[in-house]
Amino acid sequence: MWNRHWCDGATQRVEQLAHKIEPLLEQARAAGMLIIHAPSNTMSFYENTPARLLAVKAPSTTPPKEHPLEAPPLPIDDSDGGCDTGNKTYQAWKRETRLLPIEVGDVVSDRGTEIYNLIAARHIDTVLIMGVHANMCILNRSFGIKQMARWGVPCILVRDLTDAMYNPKSWPYVSHAAGTD
Repeated sequence: MWNRHWCDGATQRVEQLAHKIEPLLEQARAAGMLIIHAPSNTMSFYENTPARLLAVKAPSTTPPKEHPLEAPPLPIDDSDGGCDTGNKTYQAWKRETRLLPIEVGDVVSDRGTEIYNLIAARHIDTVLIMGVHANMCILNRSFGIKQMARWGVPCILVRDLTDAMYNPKSWPYVSHAAGTD
C-alpha cells in the first residue's frame, strides 16, 4: 500500500483502509504470523533495511511447476486504469504508507520468487492477502493470488480489507463501492 497513488481517490481510500488493516497486523504479529509488506516498485527505498534483507537472504528454493490457471474476465471494466477522480497516470509512490509500520520480523518484498522462498522456508501453508486493489496488484503481481495459485499456495483474500481500481463511468456503471464488491 503505497504512500501516494497517482489517483487521488485511491490515495484517500488507501489511508482509510490502512487504519483498518493496522490493528489486524498487530494481532497477526502477536499470534506469530509473518507479515509481508509488498509495496511494488519501491524496493530501492528499503534497500539494506532489516525487513528487506530478510526477504533477500531467505533460503532460495525452486517454485514447483506452475499449475494452469483459468482467468475469467473481471466483472468490471478497468481498462481506463480505474481512477474515479480523473487523474492521469504517473509514478506518485516512493514507499509504503507510514500508516502500516514495518516492525521487527516483518518482511518487505515485491518479488514473487522471494516471497515463495519465505513461504517455503517457514513452512507456511496458507497466505492471507489484503491491501489495496483486488483487480490489479492483489490478483496480478508476481506475488499476487494468481501466481500463488499457479504455485499451489492456498490464498485467502481478506475481502473487507481491499479496494478496487474502478471508475463508475465504466461498465457496469455502478458506484465505486459496488464496483469493488
